[in-house]
Amino acid sequence: MALTKNPQLNQWIDEMAQMCQPDKIILIDGSEAQKKQLTDEACATGEVARLNQEKLPGCLYHRTAQNDVARVEHLTYICTTLKEDAGPTNNWMAPQEGYRRAAEIFRGSMKGRTMYVIPFSMGPVGSPFSKIGVELTDSIYVVLNMLIMTRAGQEVLDTLGAGGAFTKCLHGKAERDVNKRLILHFPEDNAIWSVGSGYGGNVLLGKKCLALRIASYIARQEMWLAEHMLILGIEEPSGRIDYIAAAFPSACGKTNLAMMVPPEGLKVKGYRIWTVGDDIAWMRIDTDGKLWAINPETGFFGVAPGTNSRTNPNALATTQKNTIFTNVVLNPDGTVWWEDGEGEPAAAGALDWKGNPWKPGLTDEQGKPVKGAHPNSRFTAPIEQCPSHSFRLDHHHGVNISAIVFGGRRAHLAPLVYQAFSWSHGVYMGATMASERTAAQYGKQGEVRRDPMAMLPFCGYNMADYFEHWLRMGVRMRWQPKIFHVNWFRQDEDGNFLWPGYGENLRILEWILARSRNDLQAVKTAIGFVPRLKDIDMTDLALPPGAMESLFEIDPQAWRQEMASVAEFFETFGDRLPLELWAQHEALERRLEELGDSRT
Repeated sequence: MALTKNPQLNQWIDEMAQMCQPDKIILIDGSEAQKKQLTDEACATGEVARLNQEKLPGCLYHRTAQNDVARVEHLTYICTTLKEDAGPTNNWMAPQEGYRRAAEIFRGSMKGRTMYVIPFSMGPVGSPFSKIGVELTDSIYVVLNMLIMTRAGQEVLDTLGAGGAFTKCLHGKAERDVNKRLILHFPEDNAIWSVGSGYGGNVLLGKKCLALRIASYIARQEMWLAEHMLILGIEEPSGRIDYIAAAFPSACGKTNLAMMVPPEGLKVKGYRIWTVGDDIAWMRIDTDGKLWAINPETGFFGVAPGTNSRTNPNALATTQKNTIFTNVVLNPDGTVWWEDGEGEPAAAGALDWKGNPWKPGLTDEQGKPVKGAHPNSRFTAPIEQCPSHSFRLDHHHGVNISAIVFGGRRAHLAPLVYQAFSWSHGVYMGATMASERTAAQYGKQGEVRRDPMAMLPFCGYNMADYFEHWLRMGVRMRWQPKIFHVNWFRQDEDGNFLWPGYGENLRILEWILARSRNDLQAVKTAIGFVPRLKDIDMTDLALPPGAMESLFEIDPQAWRQEMASVAEFFETFGDRLPLELWAQHEALERRLEELGDSRT
């Protein structure tokens, strides 16, 4: 009997089932009854555990394999016919080789297991902005996460109909052996194969795999943008809401900004923050010639450590029910804890993310502290539970973007905020984005890592073509959002942060929106427009003397060193890099030369 009304989908399910050989196949219909049944089954097998249902109603706990705790960029491939179409920033594998290698691992891997068929929509069901995927998986954990992160079930199948297009997403845990782990993207086939992992970032195939890598490839063909960006709205007492899309590399406060709480000094202005999304934005030029954006997801897959009532009270509130916690500390009373979180861990009887007995102050044989939660431990929570979630989350055309913000973590180079001179200059700013590595990242601490538009690990094709696509999108817009760069992480000579960040960042967003409306003058510098200090509302925020001046200081010598690094990065793309970016690069060099060695 056919599982769905779509012959192409049925044929693909049959072919994958013949390869993986599951004992049975279950279609995910999105109902609460089926979700409860699957949860009961996963609890019975130990795949997940129910937490304290009085304190954390509807919440579940999960541990991944100890060798399977993060995205595996070195095992993630773009499989295109021509290697140059994947570009120098992606791992490449020929499609036939990818299918062959993965099939060897998939073959027979679901014997004794169930294959779950998850029809899901990235974006509101039926919206012209949205795309449909179908994920086949042998993991109930994946099913439960996808039910939070996407719109999944029968309604999606009904919208797909008998002939609709869909992304073919195949996932299997297999043996969770790192030597038999592959995350493969086939943009030309609209397909994703992920095998050998159970970690969310590798197996929730609607997220980075579809919503960024595959979607970015489709977006270039269809002339829209699939971006690693948060979307937030800032509402004034008059009712006007302006929306910002912002891209930040990891460890730069993206989720915190998406759910920010206005600082005390600005509360008198009556601002309200609306969270549309914390991770991904799909943006299209609508019939009005403006850029409109949706968040294709319905949940947060957030990093737990560091989330507390000071850094992100809205995220903490979001996780108090119907949330899946992965690789955090399990307290004896069935609650959870993580480093730099809320409250104190249990004094005794707790288990760490590996399932071992753990207590505060525990050290290893070398005397080093043993963390209770994995540094990349996660929470998966519905966005509708966020106190600041936007009422436009399900709007089919999304929200109009007034400003695009790029950010990085630079100790001394980039000022707190500056504005691009033009769309092309803004694309150059995004293409040259960089952050200095933190202790939490692989590589030498302080080393500069280029991450264009925060898309380096997520662009599904040659990034030189991606830059060209951004340039072309600007030409097609009748009303281009203004483009800005921010750096919350500038330090003084002693290594102290000059800017307090978190909710205080609203003061900078306020200036960004005023500039987007052409309401304020600005100071022209070699690198872009910077604020007049009087235009940043500093009510009830007292910084040390000279701190504001330091936050906007531009050192021409440091920038010239940066230019050499950028040129080296650009050269990796060869002749494929758009000439316009080289033109912007040379124009900036000329402006810096005119400045001489005097700091501004």
